Amino acid sequence: MGSAPTVVSAQEAASSQTAWRLLDYLAVDYSGAVQNGQVISPSEYAEMNEFAGQVRERIAALPTHPAQPALIAKARTLEAAITAKQDPKVVAGQAHALAAELLAAYPTPLAPIRMPDLTRGAKLYAENCSSCHGVAGGGDGPLAADLDPPVIAFADVERARQRSAFGLYQVINQGLDGTAMASFSHLPTDEQWDLAFYVGRFAFSEEQAAEGENLWTVDATIRARFPDLKALSQMTPAALADIVGEAKADALTAYLRRHPEAVGQQSSGSLDIARRKLRESLAAYEAGDKRKATDLALAAYLDGFEPVEPMLTARNKALMLRIETAMGQVRGAISRNAPVSEVRAEIEQLDGLFVDAARALEPDEASNTSSFLGAFAVLLREGLEALLIVVAMIAFLRKAERTDVLPYVHGGWVAALVAGGLTWMAATYLITISGASRELTEGFGSLIASAVLISVGLWMHGKAQADAWQVYIREKLSKALSKKSAWFLFLLAFIVVYREVFETILFLTALWTQGGGAAMLAGIGAAAVVLAVVAWVMLRLSRSLPISKFFQYSAVLMAILAVVLAGKGVAALQEAGLISLHPLALPRIDWLGFYPTIEGVFAQLFVVMALAIGFFLARPKARV
Repeated sequence: MGSAPTVVSAQEAASSQTAWRLLDYLAVDYSGAVQNGQVISPSEYAEMNEFAGQVRERIAALPTHPAQPALIAKARTLEAAITAKQDPKVVAGQAHALAAELLAAYPTPLAPIRMPDLTRGAKLYAENCSSCHGVAGGGDGPLAADLDPPVIAFADVERARQRSAFGLYQVINQGLDGTAMASFSHLPTDEQWDLAFYVGRFAFSEEQAAEGENLWTVDATIRARFPDLKALSQMTPAALADIVGEAKADALTAYLRRHPEAVGQQSSGSLDIARRKLRESLAAYEAGDKRKATDLALAAYLDGFEPVEPMLTARNKALMLRIETAMGQVRGAISRNAPVSEVRAEIEQLDGLFVDAARALEPDEASNTSSFLGAFAVLLREGLEALLIVVAMIAFLRKAERTDVLPYVHGGWVAALVAGGLTWMAATYLITISGASRELTEGFGSLIASAVLISVGLWMHGKAQADAWQVYIREKLSKALSKKSAWFLFLLAFIVVYREVFETILFLTALWTQGGGAAMLAGIGAAAVVLAVVAWVMLRLSRSLPISKFFQYSAVLMAILAVVLAGKGVAALQEAGLISLHPLALPRIDWLGFYPTIEGVFAQLFVVMALAIGFFLARPKARV
């Protein structure tokens, strides 16, 4: 049985990473110092001996671990191999083996937490690296001639075959002592990985990538070797060549470093997190630590399932709903102190559902049709709710002959679109939006919009008689629609649209990582056309409706949407862990915002009661 990994401090972790980086450097560069048992570069050979000694010293300085003596012994063996000027393949093999065992004993993050963004990587490379390494990674940038030692050529195939994406990331993160290669640790971790995958493709051609794509598509055994980004990030082309041959290894490396999304880390890796945290939650619950069990069950959703929820929604919404409901039931069972056997049964059921989800999220399941339908359904579903409210506001202002206030409504929804674009840029280039942040944004946005819609619905109901409306126009409209009220309409339009834009961005971003960009854009365009037609029809119908009917229908619409958003808001805050969750044995009805929990049902009943009382009090008085 293997030993548990040692928990190390940040400083000690950095030391183990430095040792790993030195081993990676030895494996790659030793061939430039020794060939056929002879030293061909005394300075390089001296550096190899120095680095091997540093590896041994750094391992010896790490916290005590059962594997440490063996690691030190293997470090001495590596030193002896270098002193004996052994063949580069022998030294590289020993260095890589020692590096792998070092990581097993003293773990460090081995893969990005999101799919690498090569577009971002290209921009970062142009800004930070091309002046030395060259535009195509040939080590021939305008500043390269003055640098000693020479700049590394990423396009050197022999070197590239010895280096994993993780090795490149380590160099980017820590730099190389004694060279002009500085640390880029000031960049966000995600951007360092973007850069690592981008530079890792220079040595392999587009033609090889096309061949690699074919191999990936037709050979399931190859795909099985890369279950997640961790496996892809660690694998060197040389190690892969020992399994599938050099030509195939180069082709697969060319393809996967250009298309890491093919590995599907966002599905299998993320679901593995959910499984692990649920098992830890069960263990905590068995030990009597209810608080820890609750936190872990919530983390299983936010850190494990929530990241793949948008993609699974596009692929298999029914399965997504089953998993989301089942995860809620686990948290509910823990909350009400259910027997351990019940919690275990709920988690075992989820394990089976996760298997189905992983299958649905496999790259093979992606197609242009699924990308089109996914984008179309997401935009249509999220856009329709906001459209109903905004169009009702526009129709109301036209009925009131107050088109001068329309710019505030249009400004609200346009500002929401701009804010959505900025959110996308921030989520892509600056920060990672956590699952909790997403749910909190949706939850509070929904509840605020629900409260506003209650007041708007009651107001419209009170004006549902034509005579009452005529009096209102004559006596109060100019005052009621003051600049302050106009800004209120701006805020309402902004909130309801931004809430949907925020949700849509997250769904579409997840879809985009799976490819099929053209099909996605077609789906977005088709949904936009449908929404435009719906808006046009609604506005046309509103013009022909008698004023009393218009206000009756609008009041009912606002009331229904207020109830729906109240349910959605509570559900989102429950998923973020802000509100407790007690499930009910009732069906879930998404389009009504009905999520069967005591808290959600209570919130919607409260809104219904508030509307009923308000409608009664605001009813038009009968004429005597």
